[in-house]
Amino acid sequence: MRTLDTFGYKLIQNFEGLSLKAYAATESEKQRNIWTIGYGNTTYLDGTKVKKGDEITREQADLIFKQTANKFALDVVKLIDVCLTQNQFNALVSLAYNIGIGSFKGSTLLKKVNNNPNDKSIADEFLRWKYAGGKVIQGLLNRRIKESEVYFSH
Repeated sequence: MRTLDTFGYKLIQNFEGLSLKAYAATESEKQRNIWTIGYGNTTYLDGTKVKKGDEITREQADLIFKQTANKFALDVVKLIDVCLTQNQFNALVSLAYNIGIGSFKGSTLLKKVNNNPNDKSIADEFLRWKYAGGKVIQGLLNRRIKESEVYFSH
């Protein structure tokens, strides 16, 4: 069974960053009461939502991250119909971790991967996921460029 490797875990952690105190990533999320903690997690392992004022330890953050990332990896495995390299898989899980499995499942990127995982236009599909609140976010664009580079590296 396909799983993230050490590079895949670090790829996601580097993009997400670590916060031991809950924060709202955007003003919109603050208004909608969506709080994030650890490595980009909005819920705890028991499904409880992160709330304003929450704090966790580094060990808790690492545990939540590892289990959440592994769940995303399993979800991505179920959606892939073709053989992938480890780097292709790592990049796809990183994308899914960030945009959510529902968005990933309905994406043109996934359709193209399952049609031909070496299709060069997949790079353009990564770049489509650079918006938040209708605006291009430089951090998301940087992440998508790197995920695309990882996807096409062997």
